[in-house]
Amino acid sequence: MNKTSSQRLPPLKRNWWLKHRFFKLYMLREATVLPLVFFLLCLMAGMVALVQGADSWQGWVGFMGSPVVLALNLLALAASLYHAATFFVLFPRVMPLRIAGRSLPDNMIVAGQWAGVVVVALLFFWLLGRA
Repeated sequence: MNKTSSQRLPPLKRNWWLKHRFFKLYMLREATVLPLVFFLLCLMAGMVALVQGADSWQGWVGFMGSPVVLALNLLALAASLYHAATFFVLFPRVMPLRIAGRSLPDNMIVAGQWAGVVVVALLFFWLLGRA
């Protein structure tokens, strides 16, 4: 069935998503990519500086130690934790896990994901301490 111009839906305003909590949280989750892009650009700049030599590396280390960069990297950490938390909560709905024909409870799946994060973080800090 073709819609004529008089039957079309009215256009949405640009701020339509601000009226619904669900969409605000969705947009916040999607916006978590912005501080993460900054963090990744910093890491790539560090790799370039490392290849270029000691002077360039020291300049990068000084840049990374500035209060603004530290604050932006803390924001990136918070954004990635928020993104992980929302992903972990959605995961059991998207991919329910079954063991021996029985579904695992959602909270067990989410707890398992966070346990994995803790194990990887502890392994990282252990390796860092050995260096």
